[in-house]
Amino acid sequence: MIEIVNKIEKWIYAVLMVLLIAVLIAGMLDLIWMLVYYLKDSSPYLLVPHEAISILGAFLLVLIGVELLDMIKAYFRENTIHVEIVVLLAIIAVARKVILVDPSEMTGFEYGFELIGIGVIFVGLAAGYYLIKKAGLTIGPDGVGKQP
Repeated sequence: MIEIVNKIEKWIYAVLMVLLIAVLIAGMLDLIWMLVYYLKDSSPYLLVPHEAISILGAFLLVLIGVELLDMIKAYFRENTIHVEIVVLLAIIAVARKVILVDPSEMTGFEYGFELIGIGVIFVGLAAGYYLIKKAGLTIGPDGVGKQP
């Protein structure tokens, strides 16, 4: 019974990988289109700040997808989940949020409170990443263990 479940799990990961590749290709095409559109739009070869932020946000979104794909590939190769990749993904997502936060849509207190919250999350993730890299932990079929 466990073998059947493991095969179904592998099949699900394979389907997820194919779907993620399709999403990444669409994201790359969107990023390329956005870059070309903004560079040709109002001021040729110059980006205004909101355009640069949009492009950087799309770039980081593609980067998050690539890291997620790397995590799925690592699971296929080694049948383990590399915890540092998951934490790194979360750090990139928080960085993307910091870049895309728009202070004009909130009061000064709300903006400050949001940045403090993001800062606490970022420090926690960075500390967790440091400890994971220092310990070399992964999660595999035998539970938590050291990386080879």
